Amino acid sequence: MNSQFTTLPLAFNELEAVARQLQMAELTLPFWGYRKPMPIHRIVRLEGEGNYTHFYFNDGTKLIVSLTLKRIESRLPANVFARSHKKNLINLLYLREIRPKRHPYMVGLSNGDYVEVSRRKAAQFYQQVETFQQEMNLLRNIAVA
Repeated sequence: MNSQFTTLPLAFNELEAVARQLQMAELTLPFWGYRKPMPIHRIVRLEGEGNYTHFYFNDGTKLIVSLTLKRIESRLPANVFARSHKKNLINLLYLREIRPKRHPYMVGLSNGDYVEVSRRKAAQFYQQVETFQQEMNLLRNIAVA
């Protein structure tokens, strides 16, 4: 896997359009005794910690939910979210950089975070990134035509 990426749209209106094309709806999360709908495309990454999951959003806000990462992962679109590590799930719309030649393997996100890619998940993760890049290029070609 090379470290070259197609620049993905991050302007709010472009991100909204891509989310509609990828059919990304809302995720309803338990939050202080009620359910809070969150747009999936705003999630940059998720980090699991036992029975809790930390959400990191594109506006810099964070949220902790009392659900496991595995349970939340089953509710998210598999073509957009990739598991880089047993504790991390990344929204590929925000992926900016991959460092596959360094140990530990790292990926950079548009919010400035760097997340480790485990050796065991690396091949599957990089394959998922390539598939996502192809899907994004196809969406762009359709939009241009």
